[in-house]
Amino acid sequence: MFVDKVKIYAKGGDGGNGQVSYRREKYVPDGGPAGGDGGRGASVVFIVEEGLRTLMDFRYNRHFKAPKGENGRPKNQHGANADDMIVKVPPGTTVVDELTGQILADLTEAGQQAVIAKGGRGGRGNSRFATPANPAPDTAENGEPGQEREVVLELKLLADVGLVGFPSVGKSTLLSVVSAAKPKIGDYHFTTLAPNLGVVETADHRSFVMADLPGLIEGAHEGVGLGHQFLRHIERTRVIVHVIDMAAIEDRDPYQDYLSIQDELKQYNLRLTERPKLIVANKMDMPGAEEHLELFKEQLDEDTLIFPVSALTKHGLKGLLQKIADELEDAPEFPLYEEAEEETRVLYKHEKRKDPFIIIRGDDGVYEVSGVELERLFKMTDFQREESIRRFARQLRKMGVDAALRERGAQNGELIRILNYEFEFIE
Repeated sequence: MFVDKVKIYAKGGDGGNGQVSYRREKYVPDGGPAGGDGGRGASVVFIVEEGLRTLMDFRYNRHFKAPKGENGRPKNQHGANADDMIVKVPPGTTVVDELTGQILADLTEAGQQAVIAKGGRGGRGNSRFATPANPAPDTAENGEPGQEREVVLELKLLADVGLVGFPSVGKSTLLSVVSAAKPKIGDYHFTTLAPNLGVVETADHRSFVMADLPGLIEGAHEGVGLGHQFLRHIERTRVIVHVIDMAAIEDRDPYQDYLSIQDELKQYNLRLTERPKLIVANKMDMPGAEEHLELFKEQLDEDTLIFPVSALTKHGLKGLLQKIADELEDAPEFPLYEEAEEETRVLYKHEKRKDPFIIIRGDDGVYEVSGVELERLFKMTDFQREESIRRFARQLRKMGVDAALRERGAQNGELIRILNYEFEFIE
């Protein structure tokens, strides 16, 4: 089964907890703190595996949780770092954060890798908190929580040339005769339910990858038919080849077919209109094809090359392949996303840094404090130790949480909620 879009959950490993311990050695009076740091949690890392062709492996395994780091130990022994979780993906995989729409990675080359969910750092042991004023601290940090997110994986085939057109115009037949690919061929609509790839070699020994994409119909960019599922695969192609049934076997107008496909590509992604394109007038061996071709040329008001061919008899294919190879030599690489999306990502990060916490009043009247940085500090605090609690209170005061609560009208003794835990507000 060809799977080209899945949603998965990825979580980096939590860091190991820091240790609270003291030196207990003979002849060493007042040995002081000796708690080691926790190890770093593992990250979820995607790496491109050249042999993969679909996202089928993610259909039944959609949760990836990396292991946590080892806790610190006495005698200043640090916990071991966890090994990263390696997840293999096929070439052409784009990783998008579902919540923000941010493109996290565009993985196209074999061996290329990207960290999708970063592991948390290890918590510091009590030896890290020793000062002249407090030489024997009784506090340590819990490990930092690993990053967690839901991401959407989209596979966009890495093909140089994309064959587009209405169903049953001969795209699969054309691919089968110019390459070693064996796509399913039939005299009914939507015979092709998944894109097919084939390597084409010209007479002068130039080669390129051609993709036969499922048939498009009017309204495909809005989700009509099957073609909308595979429009994303056209985004990476450098040359677009329109295949048209010039014999009009199904009584469709070849020129209107061409205009419809052009409009669908434009509606889906305006940049697709910038690609070099060729028109293949297929089924020229059929009766009436010559008359339709002459009429098509009269109606076409743009300077686009037209190649009359017959995929069945292989007539005209040599010149077509030579011209495609020529176009590829000058065709540029096209970016996958607009620069405006990059600006959106920068603004999103800036806004997240600008607001370290937010305060709202819950339905039950309790003040709820939340925020990425605040919740990270909360999870890294060991609330079993009095000194760690006092340290957390000082951190909140330094962040301005106390002052913000007073501005919102919080009174002495009122409840404050952080995550699922409640505290009393003390003046």
